[in-house]
Amino acid sequence: MAALNATFACIVFLLLLFSSTNNCEAKCFKSIISFGDSLTDTGNLIHLSENSNYKQQQIVQCGSLPYGETFFHRPTGRCSDGRLVIDFLAESLGLPLVPPYIGRKNVGSRNFREGVNFAVAGATALNHSLLEELGIYNPQTNVSLGTQLRWFKEMLSSLCQSSSGGMPIQMVQSMVPLVINNIGQIINEVIELGAETLIVPGNLPLGCLPAYLDRFMSTNKNDYYDPNTGCINWLNEFSEYHNVMLQVELNRLQQLHPHATIIYGDYYNALMQLYLSPQKYGFKSAIVACCGGKGPYQVDISTQCGDSSANVCDDPSTFVSWDGIHSTETAYKWMAQSLISGPFAIPHINELCTFKVYTT
Repeated sequence: MAALNATFACIVFLLLLFSSTNNCEAKCFKSIISFGDSLTDTGNLIHLSENSNYKQQQIVQCGSLPYGETFFHRPTGRCSDGRLVIDFLAESLGLPLVPPYIGRKNVGSRNFREGVNFAVAGATALNHSLLEELGIYNPQTNVSLGTQLRWFKEMLSSLCQSSSGGMPIQMVQSMVPLVINNIGQIINEVIELGAETLIVPGNLPLGCLPAYLDRFMSTNKNDYYDPNTGCINWLNEFSEYHNVMLQVELNRLQQLHPHATIIYGDYYNALMQLYLSPQKYGFKSAIVACCGGKGPYQVDISTQCGDSSANVCDDPSTFVSWDGIHSTETAYKWMAQSLISGPFAIPHINELCTFKVYTT
């Protein structure tokens, strides 16, 4: 059986937490606190790579052009050509873009009262020492969800006052209950620390990401290609398995904490709409990367986006995938709108607060 890349076998968890105030008319949100990985990192990994205490083992690709070219016109540490889902949510709430926790000395404390981002690209749900005991090594970072929670606890007072190798798919799947249990424990602790509204996104359709399509390229059409999307069936089935178990855990936590609002963000089906009908949504390509190397999916393990030899498409807005793993700003905008107005968030976020309508 094919093996999953060790970094992504860890099933990275992403959590967005919205802090609300009781004085708000219709329960509007005044702050965004984010935990997660590269889907949400707004610059933490870049700052960590400059910190001797958390020295990374490789060059941070998201820290060089063409990352950031579409909106910021410079690399910011975001793993896309522009803004991420969290950026669009912040804009819709009328809040500033959520600043990274690391490097916070360069950001005014006022910004952190309106939000803070603990997400780190490559972060895992499970502690790195536990993963290494299982033979899984993450070359990108040793930050886990537990690390991010510790950072959150350390900052609570200030907020209130002012891959190489792989694993068989059977083994990876057997780890899902452990991962879900760990996610549940973290969510439970965050709620006990005062969180009122949380968005917990599910896993992406991994079988549709160009990096995976290139890594697991096969001639076995029956077990491999979905004729409607060209995605890898068994990888998407793995994502769906994870998401079903996650929703079961979220339902359990919701019953345990009826005063809190736990929203499941259905990233899987939101993105699947784009893979099923890319032209309908203005994309000319869904399973080919905008930025990367050669090959049918424009992904090459020897040429990463950001390398001087990498190819970059002329118009990222016509691509779903930016670098083979992460999405383009346009795709992230679609995902954000799907969370705000549905149908891919339960309950819909706009039922909890009035959002601004943005067109740019």
